[in-house]
Amino acid sequence: MTALRLATGGPFAVEPAMAALAAHAVPGVEQVDRDARTVTRLLRLPGGSTRVTARLTAEHVELTADFDGGEHEAVAITRRWLDLDADVERVDAVLAADPTLRPLVRARPGLRIVGYADGFEAALSTVLGQQVSLAAARTFTSRLLAAYGTPRSCGLVEFPAPDALAGVAVDELRAAVGITGARARTLHALAEAFAGGLALHPDGDVERQRRALLALPGVGPWTVDYLALRAFGDRDACPAGDLVLRRALGAATAAEARERAHAWSPYRSYGVFHLWTRSAYLAR
Repeated sequence: MTALRLATGGPFAVEPAMAALAAHAVPGVEQVDRDARTVTRLLRLPGGSTRVTARLTAEHVELTADFDGGEHEAVAITRRWLDLDADVERVDAVLAADPTLRPLVRARPGLRIVGYADGFEAALSTVLGQQVSLAAARTFTSRLLAAYGTPRSCGLVEFPAPDALAGVAVDELRAAVGITGARARTLHALAEAFAGGLALHPDGDVERQRRALLALPGVGPWTVDYLALRAFGDRDACPAGDLVLRRALGAATAAEARERAHAWSPYRSYGVFHLWTRSAYLAR
């Protein structure tokens, strides 16, 4: 086993990050221990899927695994996944100018946006979470993994590859996951798109990724903004139609929420994540 120490580049709000990880963790995919401040999962590395454990502290993240030559890739994925390169002091300064966010920033300085370790996993999980609770989203994702995931000897389950899921009939997907036909068609379209080369990545063309997603059936503005925020690193993304966000802002419509969040630019994603943290993650 090799342990690597990843610098956080500024303050790191560990408890909110652990709360977010726990809220989204799917059994078998991620093992989250809030007391030990660790999260364990598989990463797709050049040598194959590798079990890694990240231990979060206020000063650094310790990444432990049998890397077998994949250290560089594992570090890069983890830094994106846990937002370790964020200029949090600058972000906090901008957000603290807003009366609604000021007490949240003071309570949780150094809040990072906890994202996803894999773009395809992010897309599937997000579609399965459309218009349902976090608990329901985890249930649907667990069913998908039970039917099409690959159990590994380490006790974790690997998400299906895009080409494998693209080969599954829509009706079979619908029955296995217990979702509507329309949502099964969206999952199938995502699998085909990823098998054909679509990738969600912070270093990619944000607008091109947005357009590619919006062209798929069943993918609307909320889904794209959510993925922009948590999967491909658009730090000014604002899923204004999100119900939790609207409630937190007291906004009756998405347009009202978007107008209210305008002052947070160019860091609206962090403002959204502060409100999600207070209303959905730490409230659990």
